[in-house]
Amino acid sequence: MKGSLIIVSFFFIGTILGVFRLVPSELLENDYSMYILYFLMFLVGISIGSDKNALKTIFNQNWKVVLVPLATIFGTFMGCIAIAPLMGNLSTSECLAVGSGFGYYSLSSIFISQYKGVEMGTIALTSNIMREILTLILTPIIAAKWGKLAPISAGGATSMDTTLPIITKYTGKEYVPIAVFHGIAVDFSVPFLVTFFATL
Repeated sequence: MKGSLIIVSFFFIGTILGVFRLVPSELLENDYSMYILYFLMFLVGISIGSDKNALKTIFNQNWKVVLVPLATIFGTFMGCIAIAPLMGNLSTSECLAVGSGFGYYSLSSIFISQYKGVEMGTIALTSNIMREILTLILTPIIAAKWGKLAPISAGGATSMDTTLPIITKYTGKEYVPIAVFHGIAVDFSVPFLVTFFATL
């Protein structure tokens, strides 16, 4: 939750600085977001590759566990397709691009801003932060009504970090490896799926 608030705060500060032109003109004239994106992807790769526990979690899981992230991706896409007609001027592919963030708001919003513009990037940032916040708030209800795998799916990419404590509390420690594997698998899919749908 704290991390989400920090991200949103930086976003609003940047918006205010941009509106009142309180930043150097070089920042406005040059597109640095792609370079930041490259560096962010580099750091994501390092964090996954250097985390031996995360790698062990991936390789030690029963093959059936792969169905959990696949179900999350499929369910998210079905939800995006269902809601697309209600989103006015947003196309189905744009809704799918936003949904493909799976709660990974920092990375997905940069990608979508790059391909679709700042407005779509803002929508991606907001919707993916909301996914994380709603998972943090509603996990007790989700776990009670739809089972212990449901909050893991709801958390998307965040099930391996920010929402993991609340997921663990309401599903049990035996679900931690599944949540971590799920988060890593979904996390890994984000740049590919977001790029695919954003370029359609």
